[in-house]
Amino acid sequence: MSAPLTLSIKNRVATITYNRPEKLNAMTPEMAELMWDAVRRINASDEARAVILTGTGKAFCAGSDISDLDRYATPWTFRNRPEYCDALRALLKPSIAAINGYAMGGGLEMALSCDIRIAADTAKLAAPEIKLGWIGGGGITALLAHSIGPSNAAMMVMTGDPVSAETALYWGLLSEVTASEALLERATQIATTIASRAPIAAETARRNLQASYNMPLEQAVAYERDLQAVCFATEDAAEGRAAFAEKRSPNFKHR
Repeated sequence: MSAPLTLSIKNRVATITYNRPEKLNAMTPEMAELMWDAVRRINASDEARAVILTGTGKAFCAGSDISDLDRYATPWTFRNRPEYCDALRALLKPSIAAINGYAMGGGLEMALSCDIRIAADTAKLAAPEIKLGWIGGGGITALLAHSIGPSNAAMMVMTGDPVSAETALYWGLLSEVTASEALLERATQIATTIASRAPIAAETARRNLQASYNMPLEQAVAYERDLQAVCFATEDAAEGRAAFAEKRSPNFKHR
């Protein structure tokens, strides 16, 4: 049997692929562990400077496999399970969700946990948990409200109905929509561009964006200025200035 989740690294771009197409790439506890393993490998590797997440078949990810939820002995055990969305938020490297099809429930939460989201024009996105009697637990309400505003977030969370890629783009949930056959190529273009930038600066930008959600404006600006000073002190920043003066491409070394 093929692995339900795979990791590959090529040209400084890591690609995590959900590979359970017969189940719409629904996540199992075993896949959550594989996700954590993949994130740890990516964080430890200088060969991976940007990350793409995508799925095989007609789904990005349909969220947790419902048939596995009865495996948890108690609600408290369920509450403290290894969370695949938490794994994504533990990534140090910039991430791109290449949403090739259905992104439902936890699948949508994983896409929202990425820094950049692009989708095939056939993609559908939904927070359908309410139809089964519960709500999402991977950050869906906060992440949606930040992305598309409280009214649109409420529409998705309270109805559970899917929205099209076109609507998601209009609402600001996506950065781009492209033809299905061009999706991975476009995601790779974006990831390759990010991977060519100074890696410490790219990782710092990710942390800064995450922190800015939780800070008042003046505190966020002060924090950004501190992070700028940290980046300015790196060898890569010196290399960037030298390359600019010498009219050549910089050679960033993650130092």
